[in-house]
Amino acid sequence: MPVVDVAVSGGISKAHYLVTGNGPGLVLVHGTGATGQANWGPLIEALSDRYTIVAPDLPGAGGTRDPGGPITLHDMVAHVVTAARDAGLERFHLAGHSLGAVVATATAGLHPDLVDSLTVHAGWVRADAQMAFQFELWKELVRTDPAAMARMLLLTAIGKDTLRAWDSTAFDQAATAFMGLLDGDRDRDGFARLSEANATIDLTGLLPGVTAPTLIISSADDRIVFPHHQLELADGIPHARLLRVPGGHGLPAENPELLTAKVAEHLAQVTQAS
Repeated sequence: MPVVDVAVSGGISKAHYLVTGNGPGLVLVHGTGATGQANWGPLIEALSDRYTIVAPDLPGAGGTRDPGGPITLHDMVAHVVTAARDAGLERFHLAGHSLGAVVATATAGLHPDLVDSLTVHAGWVRADAQMAFQFELWKELVRTDPAAMARMLLLTAIGKDTLRAWDSTAFDQAATAFMGLLDGDRDRDGFARLSEANATIDLTGLLPGVTAPTLIISSADDRIVFPHHQLELADGIPHARLLRVPGGHGLPAENPELLTAKVAEHLAQVTQAS
């Protein structure tokens, strides 16, 4: 994976990013504790014949090596923009999941001249008391009992209908897969710091600056970022469209075909309209 230096609040971050495919730029932003490949693998495979896809690892995640300490929203936006430019993209479509949805929205608000379209799933404007309580629990568990953290996250991230269909083997396999993203002390520390960042985010002042055609995807059974947060996000972005779909917060893992299809449909609509 390419590496590029990114100036952040604590110094210089060595940002790793995935780049593949051909065509117009499409930048994908991952959620807390994930990577571009982990969140967006099926979409990358499906769309790399039509788009040049760039997926940066945010500070505290994947192969990126940041200076440590608190992670700010502007630090994460800087990783997105710098990776895209380093990959040769002058403009790009933008998609994000969860924390990645927040970062993608902030990028579109701060750099509207760079963004051709915005598609976000499971985003929010600012953390309320319930979310802040949840992120504090994540931070504590990932540092003291990461196996318990993985099990708890499965029970909240996956939609109830999917959980009902799983047997014990499916639960064990899913927990093991998530634990693979928290394999070492650095991964767990990064997850904790990104959890702290989740609780401090406030996009209120940035939403009016989003000018790109925007699709907000909301999972009906999201129990990590409840659907009313996506409604608030859509209300704050001029001309945004809200789409409700079945499933939980972890839609990229639970039903990647559905998420890929909805992102691809929005990209096609924007292309046809331009």
